Amino acid sequence: MVSQAPLFWWQPRGLKAWALAPFGWAYGRLTARRMRRPAGGTAEVPVICVGNFTVGGAGKTPTAIALARAARARGLTPGFLSRGYGGQAKRATLVDPARDSAERVGDEPLLLAREAMTVVCRKRIEGARRLAENGADLIIMDDGFQSARLRFDLAVLVIDSRRGIGNGLPLPAGPLRAPMAEQIRQLSVLLKIGQGTAADPVVRQVARAGKPVIEANLRRADTLPLQGQRVLAWVGIADPEKFFVTLREAGAEIVETQVFADHHLLTAQEIADLMARAQTGGLRLVTTAKDHVRLAAGPGISGRLLAESAVIEVELAFDDPAAPGRLIDQAMTNSRARLLGAAKA
Repeated sequence: MVSQAPLFWWQPRGLKAWALAPFGWAYGRLTARRMRRPAGGTAEVPVICVGNFTVGGAGKTPTAIALARAARARGLTPGFLSRGYGGQAKRATLVDPARDSAERVGDEPLLLAREAMTVVCRKRIEGARRLAENGADLIIMDDGFQSARLRFDLAVLVIDSRRGIGNGLPLPAGPLRAPMAEQIRQLSVLLKIGQGTAADPVVRQVARAGKPVIEANLRRADTLPLQGQRVLAWVGIADPEKFFVTLREAGAEIVETQVFADHHLLTAQEIADLMARAQTGGLRLVTTAKDHVRLAAGPGISGRLLAESAVIEVELAFDDPAAPGRLIDQAMTNSRARLLGAAKA
């Protein structure tokens, strides 16, 4: 996984993209072949996979959380399954947000574990089994669409309307994780997030393929007063500009920014530098929830930054509030058909 996407991925195809295009073509063929293979295992409960076409930044985690909330509203016990990118856990691990660190289990699992039971495991089949053993009756996979390791009953692919699919080339020439044709063939539903137009060509492709498209927007879920606040915004996510846009829309004056690589664990020196810059400029430190949870894995000084940084929380709001419930119902229906077919085989 690439922790910091090159800028040329999100620009019209230029010399760098074309120079790497043969490698992207080879990678795309291998990934498409892997996706066409039958899944390595199945779960005894319904599985929804939340993925995206590209590397990072589309909004998978807020989508997974929104689905878990809808599942609880239906009386279900959802569980999240994550590979735990950036973490060190090798066996199926039930995440404890009060005790685990991002260094051990990854940052996104810590966010998910605030909402529902979460298991990180590099072998998704084992992770699914652990969730079911702990009472989950619906599994929501955060990522894993292109891996074909665990059979899912519904695949929701998320696309950011501002960034789209970039230059439309597979890694390393562009941000695509697999050729678009294969990804569209295997998705169940496309979720477009935001009001931009960069995703419109993909929306038309998906519609022509006869697949449904739903829409949603990210909105602030906190009540921090930011109007007129002079801030130092520090962030380590795949799409930092999305965070900066949220701050500007809230009326904050972004005086300084500090961008780290996605999933980056801050060093003691980086933390000290941030606090010194904020103090010198009389600025308020602000960051994302994902960055905030990573501080627990940092050096002792991280506790000060943890306390001094205001956290901007976001949540997903569907244009049709009934859409998440319908997705869950469809996954349940597909799961019953899958299990019935397996019983008859």
